[in-house]
Amino acid sequence: MSLQSGSQSTKPLVDPTPMPADVPKVAELGATSGPLKSAAFFIGAYCKDYNDDFMLCKNESRDPAHCLKEGRRVTRCATDLITKMRENCLAQFDAHWNCLERNNHEYYLCRKPERTLNACMFEKLGLTKTIPGTPEGQTPVHELKSPLFKAIQK
Repeated sequence: MSLQSGSQSTKPLVDPTPMPADVPKVAELGATSGPLKSAAFFIGAYCKDYNDDFMLCKNESRDPAHCLKEGRRVTRCATDLITKMRENCLAQFDAHWNCLERNNHEYYLCRKPERTLNACMFEKLGLTKTIPGTPEGQTPVHELKSPLFKAIQK
């Protein structure tokens, strides 16, 4: 009978395997879930081509190393957009993601700061928030003044 000690290491697990030489280095995005959720729809639109390439690559192979280059491109694109958001709409961006943090990441509780962020993003960067799958001619939920009232009326 053998017994194993149940000690746990306090050191973080670091994979000693080096990255392949042909994979470009890229810094982490450096944002928590609040800012990422606030910027999510803008990242989706701004980085659409890179995201599409990454997803096509993921469909080619289940090997995680197969799509490292495409993944790095997505990260660089998202970093670029977050930087532009901070440079151009910092107050609105901070207000929106802080609201999300305080309200369990629920968009519907943060529509007012979301509207000011959307207006700033359009004015300064020419980007609009578009929710994929919204039916043609229907007002998106984030633009409704009383979304609950409208939903009940239908």
